Amino acid sequence: MKLSEIKSKLKQLDKIAFKLPNGELVPNHFHVTEVGKITKNFIDCGGTVRNEEVVNFQLWNANDYDHRLHPEKLINIIELSEKILKIEDLEVEVEYQAETIGKFGLDFDGTNFLLTSKQTDCLAQDACGIPAEKPKLQFSEIPAQNSCAPGSGCC
Repeated sequence: MKLSEIKSKLKQLDKIAFKLPNGELVPNHFHVTEVGKITKNFIDCGGTVRNEEVVNFQLWNANDYDHRLHPEKLINIIELSEKILKIEDLEVEVEYQAETIGKFGLDFDGTNFLLTSKQTDCLAQDACGIPAEKPKLQFSEIPAQNSCAPGSGCC
């Protein structure tokens, strides 16, 4: 989800809620402690230099049970971040504290922002020799001379 989409959704909401991939809601007294731009420059395992930029929201669950972040306040924080940090309309990822800091993608279901699971991947699969898909064989295609016959004692 891009930053412009989030701002558009926030303008339609009376309250903000984030739902974790397991269906639980982030406690409604969460804080957005950071809005920033993360630039990642790296070389993948195939030797290709890559550059990735995302907007990052960090959610924090404090013991401040009276706190509620309202949509217009988050819009103000986002707009200040865009101005000061020169943030473009980039994809947004969210950090949230679980057993360790989790990184999530972001979606919207019409009511809640959905923290979506992210997966690692090899970006240079063609250079690594990783087959795109395991070859599927039929037992009838396996040569018979190297096979064991039942009762032959070879197994």
